[in-house]
Amino acid sequence: MHPADGRVVSNFIMQALRNEDITVYGSGNQTRSFQYIDDLIEWMVRMMNNESCFIWPVNIGTQFEFTMKELANQILELIPESTSKIVFEPLPQDDPKQRKADNRLAKEKLGWEPKVELKEWLKQTIEYFRKFI
Repeated sequence: MHPADGRVVSNFIMQALRNEDITVYGSGNQTRSFQYIDDLIEWMVRMMNNESCFIWPVNIGTQFEFTMKELANQILELIPESTSKIVFEPLPQDDPKQRKADNRLAKEKLGWEPKVELKEWLKQTIEYFRKFI
């Protein structure tokens, strides 16, 4: 992940590492479900190697939803030296209120479900982004 790719995780982490305000849009109550790359790769390997020749599109992700406020607070907790504050900006009109993957097909057909929890992969991602500061 590039530190300036404009996605919420990289934005929040880089803002916290630079001691900049963390920009949360709207009330911060909109939810997202995040997935770590290790879980994605595991799914890809299972999909490629499935012996049942299952080839349908599969929605993957994590069943755990987090609000943007929870994500920002979790990042600040994991970067205790940060002096960043959370600031709220107007919510863009096209911003979805909820995003949550439905993994049922991946679990049923491939025995796959995400294993890496948010806090664990955030720690790894923060350490990765520290190299860019």
